[in-house]
Amino acid sequence: MSRPRHLLVAFGAASALALSLGLAPGAQSSQPPSALKAGTAGAATYKQLTKPGKPGGKNKYVKLDLLAINDFHGQLEPVPARSSSGSLNSTGNVNQTSAGGAAFLASLLNQERKKSRAAGATPLTVAAGDLIGASPLLSAAFHDEPSITALSEMGLDVASVGNHEFDEGVTELQRMQKGGCLADGDGANGQNSCPGDQQFKGADFKYLGANVFWKNAAGKPRPTVFKPYQIKKVKGQKVAFIGMTLEGTPEIVSQAGIADVSFRDEVETANALVPTLRKKGVKSIVVLLHEGVTPTDQTAYNSCTGVTGPALQIAQQLAPQIDAVISGHTHQAYNCVVKDPKGRPRLLTSASSVGRMVTKLHLLIDPRTRDIVRPAAYADNMIVANGEGQKQSLKVNKLISTFQTLVQPISNAVIGRLSVAGGSISRSAASADGGDSALGNLIADGMVADASVVSAGRKPVIGLMNPGGIRADLISSANGDVTYGAAFAVQPFNNFNVSMDLTGAQVRAILNEGFNGSTNETSNKVLQVSGLTFTWDASDAALPNTPAVGTITVDDDGNPATAEVPIVDTQVYRVVTNNFLSDGGDNFATFKQGANKLIGGLDIDSLRSYLQANNPYTATPTTRVTRVP
Repeated sequence: MSRPRHLLVAFGAASALALSLGLAPGAQSSQPPSALKAGTAGAATYKQLTKPGKPGGKNKYVKLDLLAINDFHGQLEPVPARSSSGSLNSTGNVNQTSAGGAAFLASLLNQERKKSRAAGATPLTVAAGDLIGASPLLSAAFHDEPSITALSEMGLDVASVGNHEFDEGVTELQRMQKGGCLADGDGANGQNSCPGDQQFKGADFKYLGANVFWKNAAGKPRPTVFKPYQIKKVKGQKVAFIGMTLEGTPEIVSQAGIADVSFRDEVETANALVPTLRKKGVKSIVVLLHEGVTPTDQTAYNSCTGVTGPALQIAQQLAPQIDAVISGHTHQAYNCVVKDPKGRPRLLTSASSVGRMVTKLHLLIDPRTRDIVRPAAYADNMIVANGEGQKQSLKVNKLISTFQTLVQPISNAVIGRLSVAGGSISRSAASADGGDSALGNLIADGMVADASVVSAGRKPVIGLMNPGGIRADLISSANGDVTYGAAFAVQPFNNFNVSMDLTGAQVRAILNEGFNGSTNETSNKVLQVSGLTFTWDASDAALPNTPAVGTITVDDDGNPATAEVPIVDTQVYRVVTNNFLSDGGDNFATFKQGANKLIGGLDIDSLRSYLQANNPYTATPTTRVTRVP
C-alpha cells in the first residue's frame, strides 16, 4: 500500500486554543510526533474549560459527544461468552464481562445520548466500517437486511464503508443504502431477501467512501460510489465526517464485485478534502477510518499499549486540521492520543468488535475558531454488558425475534451427520502438527469433489483453502446431525469455488506465500490442502522472504487408492480454491496466474454436498502438512 512517509505540510493558522490555555501561539509539544498516550488525557482540560464559574466557561464551548462503533459484522445476537479473560477477538467477553448483542447495544446508546444531552452536549452516533459482511446466519441469510435495519433503529447517523461492506459487491452495497428487494429464490439457496411480508427500505444512516472511486465515472453523480464526507451542524457549528476504508481492500475481498472501482491512499484522500471543507466553513473534522492498530495488551481497552499497525502512521500523517480518527478493522479496543504533523494531540480510537463496546468521544468546539479544542478532547471505551439486569431495546429485540423465526427453515435443514454423535470437527491444528486441521481437510476435500468446477471433463486433483476463511468449528447435534446453520457458521462468506490450471512450480510458490511477505511472515497462513502433502521448515519460515516449503507430494490422478508422487514443477495440475484466494487474497498473489479458470458454485454448497455424500462423516487425520523443527 502506497502511503507517503514524509510528514505533511500543515495548513492555516494556529488555533486560539493556545491563548485560552495560557500557551504561546503556535506552541507545540516537546514530544515527537510518534509519542503515544492514553486517550483519556484530555479529561482534566475538558473539565477545566467547562468549569462553572469560569468567565464564559459554562456556555462558551459547544459540547459534542460522539458515540462510535466498528466491525459490527451483523452480530444481532450476543456472541457466546468465553469463561477465560484472554483476547477480545471472536468471543462474547470483554475480559471477564459478557458483552454484546444489538438490543443491549441499542439500549446503551440511548442511555449515553440522554447523559450527553443532560450535560449540555449534542450526541452523534458514528461507525468505522464492517457493519455487515462475515455475519452470522441470522443476518446473512437475509443479505444483512436485518442488521442494516437494526443499526438504523439504533440511531446511527453516519458510517464509513469497510472491506466487508464489499463482500457482495458494489451494487449490493448501494442497495444496502437505498433499499429494495432481491429475487433470490425465497430461501432455496440459503438466502432470502425480504422474507414474508418484510420490506427493506435501506439504511437511514449515510455510508461514506471518500477513497472508493469509480474507474469510469462517466454518467455517475459523483466520482466516488458514496459521498466522501458528511457535514453535520452542532448548535450552529459545522462538523465534517470523512469516511474511508483501507486502501488494501482489493487484497482481501473478491474482485468480481469491485471490478468497477479503485481504492486510493487514505492519507492523500483525506488531506485533499481539507481545503474543500475549509471553503465550506468547516473547521472541525473527524475521520472515520476502517483501518486499525493492535495493542500489546489487549485487555487494557482504555489504554494505548505498544500499538502497531497501519492506522498509526495514517493518524500521524493526516493534515493538522483533522481533529480525531475513529478506526476499526483489527477488532481491537484502544484509546490513544497521537501527534499530528504539527505535534498537536489527536485522538485515535477503536471499540473492539461485534457490538461489545462503544467509544464515547467528548469534544469541545470553540465558537470563535469553529474548531475542536484538541487538548480538551478525551474518550472512553465502554463495555456493552449483557448480563442479568441490563436493559435492552424492545424495538431491536422485536426485530431480532422476527428474523429468528424467519431463519428457522434455512438454519435447521439437516445436511449431513458426523460419525460421533454430539461431536465436532475442529478448525484448530494440534500443537505438534504442521498447521492442517481436521475441518480444513474436510473443506478442501469438498472443494475437490465439487462437480460445479469440473472443466471439459477435467476434475481438480488439488484443493487449497485459506485458514482465515474457516470461522468456527463444525458442531453437530446430540444425535450427530449437522444443520445448514452449523455449516454456515464455518463458512459465512458466500465465496465461489474456482478451478484453474497451475504448474507444480506455481503450486510450490503459493504454498511458500503462506510464510513469506510482510503480513504472512509475521503470521503464517498454512493453506489447508486436499490431494497433496507438504513439509515446511520452521527455521526458514522465520527468515524474511525465504522459501520454507520442502517436500511436496501430489495425488496426480485424483485416485486416493494410488500412491502420491513428488510434484513436478513443469507439470500442469487442475487446482480448486475459493474466489477470494483465486483473486490473490491474503497475499497469495500467484493464484492470479492461474489459467483456464472456471467459477463454480458456493463453497458452502460444496461442503453440504460432501457431507451428504459421506454420511456419516468421520474426520481425517491431520497428517497432510508436516512442520520440520
